[in-house]
Amino acid sequence: MWTISQNKEWAKLESKFDWVARMKEVPQDAFYHAEGDVAVHTQMVLNALIQEDAFKKLNVQEQEILWAAALLHDVEKYSTTNIEEDGRIASPGHARKGAMTARQILYQHESAPSLEIREQIAGLVRYHGLPLWIFEKPDPLKSLIKVSMEVNLQWLVLLARADMLGRLCNDQEEMLYRIDCFEAYCREYDCWDSPRNFVNSEAKMYYLSHESSYLDYVPFELPSFQVILMSGLPGAGKDTFIKKYYSDMPVISLDHIRNEKGIRPTDKSGNGQVIQEAKEQARIFLRKKQGFVWNATNVTRQMRGQLIDLFVSYKATVNIVYLEVPFQQLYVQNRNRDARVPDAVLDRLIHKLEVPALWEAHHVFYS
Repeated sequence: MWTISQNKEWAKLESKFDWVARMKEVPQDAFYHAEGDVAVHTQMVLNALIQEDAFKKLNVQEQEILWAAALLHDVEKYSTTNIEEDGRIASPGHARKGAMTARQILYQHESAPSLEIREQIAGLVRYHGLPLWIFEKPDPLKSLIKVSMEVNLQWLVLLARADMLGRLCNDQEEMLYRIDCFEAYCREYDCWDSPRNFVNSEAKMYYLSHESSYLDYVPFELPSFQVILMSGLPGAGKDTFIKKYYSDMPVISLDHIRNEKGIRPTDKSGNGQVIQEAKEQARIFLRKKQGFVWNATNVTRQMRGQLIDLFVSYKATVNIVYLEVPFQQLYVQNRNRDARVPDAVLDRLIHKLEVPALWEAHHVFYS
């Protein structure tokens, strides 16, 4: 069983983790957090969480996952908090940045959890405020369906309730009502116990990629070929994986194009040329309806999204294959590669890493 810390006394956590120790330095707006700074709030959230009946019914590993998410949920208020002109305190973007930081902490920690556990924690941190604000989204249902494919929504509700109970504010009753409405919304659309299911992967992709699309619509026309989109940090083993499982498919490799043109990984303008060349090669296969492998790091959702939009526009099935190795092993394998990237570049990629979510492509595989 994984745990972020066997000893859960706050003083021990402060001495063990610098990111816990600095929580006491972060002020909060008294209108929403009359209890005090982030350290005070986080302790109150942890206490509220363990008192919830639904939390007590979880198995021990599930409790540890939620407890870690509660500990980390405001970890990036430290870097995002500012005092506005009217004297109010705000922390814009702290959840999104906090998820990235949680992923880095848990990946590099010497007792790192499994990929599945880590991504649940990162997802809980990323979306811990969603139950309060989902109905203000441009398309609340689509947002709900996507998030159901990233995080356990029952756990998200538990965390959101603890977050609200672990503070002193005048609108607590209203906010708890919003969380109850979010739970009812999850149950209504069959994503409370598990991610929302679709008849097939094409129905999923159609719904998520088309505005005003009908949730249960099933497209008549199905794709006739597939594109494999590799994703993973340098040194994760993508080349080896391709040779083992996709040796019969043509491969578009950004490393190969970069080497042919003598472009370094640190050359930003040169890398733009590499990507354009790779896209031109891809269009040749796409026009012929011929499957291929796109081999690159693809560690950000934005980069994957641009490529997937291109591939889907030619009616391809897109399968993402995400590879990962332990933190220390990653650096060793990168240094042993022909196309080695500098450690500084690898560090930056780790900080940018967004693990592919199930909703991004027709199928997503983790290895």
